[in-house]
Parts: sequence; structure tokens; C-alpha cells
Amino acid sequence: MQIIVRTPAQLGQVLLSARKTQGITQTQAAAQIGVQQPRLSALETTSTGSLSLQQMLMLFALYRLELCVQTRDGDEPDQAQPEW
Repeated sequence: MQIIVRTPAQLGQVLLSARKTQGITQTQAAAQIGVQQPRLSALETTSTGSLSLQQMLMLFALYRLELCVQTRDGDEPDQAQPEW
């Protein structure tokens, strides 16, 4: 399965779904990456939470996800506007 994520809200939904699929609680996941449960909850539900890149990659590994970065079709690099 491949999902394109362009906003924090979309990432939060992907992480929430992946965590539940793996049968992991927010508390368990947060402990594995060294953050408090409310911080992970904020990331999943309100998209206001933030994690370091290292923590995010640890979370992806825990949830059996991979990060793939690619250019957008039809976008020229100097004209692409970030949606963050």
C-alpha cells in the first residue's frame, strides 16, 4: 500500500491507523520512542504535535512503515510550495 501524505493531518491519520493495525497503544508507542503519550496523541488527532526525525523514523519502524520521498508529478522544484 502506498499513501501520499502532504499535510500534518494526513500524516496523523496514517500513524493512527498504522498503530491500531499493529495493536499498539499510544502509551506503548510513546514509550518506545521516548516521548509522553499526550505528545503522540496530539500528533495523531490534532496534528499539533511534533517529533524529531529520529523519533518519527523509530515510530515508522515500530508500525512497520517506510518513508519514501519523491518529486511531485507536474511540479517544478522551484515552484513547489510546501503545504506545512
